[in-house]
Order: sequence, then C-alpha cells, then structure tokens
Amino acid sequence: MTTFRRSFLTRSLRAALALGAVASMGLTQAQTTTRLMVGFPAGGGTDAIARILAERLQAELGAPFVVDNKAGAGGQLAAQALKAAAPDGHTLFLSHDHSVSILPLTMKNPGFDPAKDFVPVAGFATFVNAVALSGGTPARDFKAWIDSVKTAGGKSALGIPAPASTPQFAVQVIGQQFGLDLVAAPYRGSAPMMADMLGNAIPAGVGSVPDFIENHKAGKLRVVAVMGTRRQASLPEVPTFTEVGIKGFEEVPYYGIFAPTGTPKATLDKLAAAIQKAIALPDVKDKLTAMGLTVGFMSGAELGKREVAYREVWAKIIQASGYQPQ
Repeated sequence: MTTFRRSFLTRSLRAALALGAVASMGLTQAQTTTRLMVGFPAGGGTDAIARILAERLQAELGAPFVVDNKAGAGGQLAAQALKAAAPDGHTLFLSHDHSVSILPLTMKNPGFDPAKDFVPVAGFATFVNAVALSGGTPARDFKAWIDSVKTAGGKSALGIPAPASTPQFAVQVIGQQFGLDLVAAPYRGSAPMMADMLGNAIPAGVGSVPDFIENHKAGKLRVVAVMGTRRQASLPEVPTFTEVGIKGFEEVPYYGIFAPTGTPKATLDKLAAAIQKAIALPDVKDKLTAMGLTVGFMSGAELGKREVAYREVWAKIIQASGYQPQ
C-alpha cells in the first residue's frame, strides 16, 4: 500500500469517526432533553410555574428542560400527548386538577384515562380558585358585586379559563346560592381571559389565584373571594368562599407532574427527588408562594391518592349540577 493511500484512508477513517461522534452527541442531547408539557398558552399562571420549575430541575439534574406549551381543550391535547409519549422520563406533564381530575368527568371520551395512562411523579403545591372583578367594575368587594348584579337585573357573565372546568361549576353554584343568572364565558386558557378582564371586556372572572394575584397586587383587578375555608397567606385581606356564604368548595386543587405509564421506577424516583429539592430552595419557594401557591411536596403515591379523592368530590358536584358529559 502506498504512503498516499495509507494517509488517505487514515484521514477518511478519522473523518468518519468524527462524524459519528457528532451524530452520537446530537442523539444523546436529544434523548436527555426533557419536555415539561403545559396544557395552556404561554403567559398564564401554569406556564409561569412550569418555567420556574424547569429552570431549577435543569440545574438539579444537569440536563436540559424545556417548557412545551401544548395548549388547547383545557389541557386535553397535552394529556393525550403524554399518553402517546415514550415512557422514558423525557416527556412530563405539569398539570393542575382540571386536566387530570375534571376532564374525565366532563367528557365522554377525553382520549386518555389517568388511572391507566399516567403515573404520578410528584406533587408540589396546592392552590385555590377565586372570584376576581375587572378594574372597571365599580364594586369593591364580593357583597357589593352581588348587590350590583341584583340591581342590574340579576344577570352577568364571568370569564372562566376553560369550559366544563371547576370555575364553570363555581359560577353555576354562586348563581344558585344568590339567586342570580350567572353565565360562564369560557376562554382558551387564563391568559386570554385575563386580557379581556384587564381591558374591561368582561366584568368578572373565576380562575386560580396564580392567574390573578399579580394584577390584583398591581391594582388592575380585585380578587374578592377565594375558595376553601382558610384565607390565603398571599391574600390575607381576601375572604374565603365560606365567609361570603358559598358552600361546597372546601376541597382545594393541586399541582403535580405526571409521566406516561411504564416509566421506570428508578427514573420516577430520580425526578421526584429533584422536584423535592427544587421546591425546597428558598428562591423557588418564595416565587411560587408569591404566586398564591401553598408549596408542599407530595410523593407520587400521595399525589395519586389526592387526585382520586379530588375527582370523587367533584364527581358529586358535577352530577348535582345536572351537567351531561359531552
């Protein structure tokens, strides 16, 4: 073999090995990038929470995390995408109660079964929903708002972030308990609902405290009642539903992270440990608390039990409302 030919073959082999290494690096990076799916558009409370956690999980695990806003149908599209994802721990779903607990109760065929298709990784917080008034609404508190609706003929619309959601049933119950004709106006997520509230296109809304709290503190809208039996540490001046005479909403919703069924236990344990460490960090806890969350770690097993219990409570409320699954 000539010197030229040996040199040519050596250079070719090195080039092939280099290309293989680059391809391998690209494949490894793609495999270790974790998608944290959110079922609502960017700009809402759930999206902001996901971005806080994704940043810290990336630091804890030493691998890239990206937030994937798979918005639509109240989180149904994201839930269906989770069901279809490979159970390798690189596709996760950050969700509150609506997508996981409520959709299976309000839809005949949501396209997923949380008991069969999902495995809870960990819970990290609870929160409450609330009634908020747009900046242009004259009433300053819940009673004044109820009185103003009665004076105006007893009919009003309230925005809700998704159809057939807990806020929709809250609107119905509030109307019944105060003898009002309240209409729930559904949006495609909290961000467009907030835009209309800030623009005074709708006088009031029902949604989560994380959706409202920033604009409430800025004086751009007013949270006038929060669900549950205890006032929120982030909104100590705002009365509870119990205080203003609304019954049936004592069970508070949750936030958790879910993976596709079949994800290895070792992977779930690693993710859960990272979540527990992340929410214990003072800066993360402070940010989430400021958004209206009550931060607290739940193991996958604890989150699963809470999800089932929550769904059982809401099954009774939905049935009592007369709502028929669509």
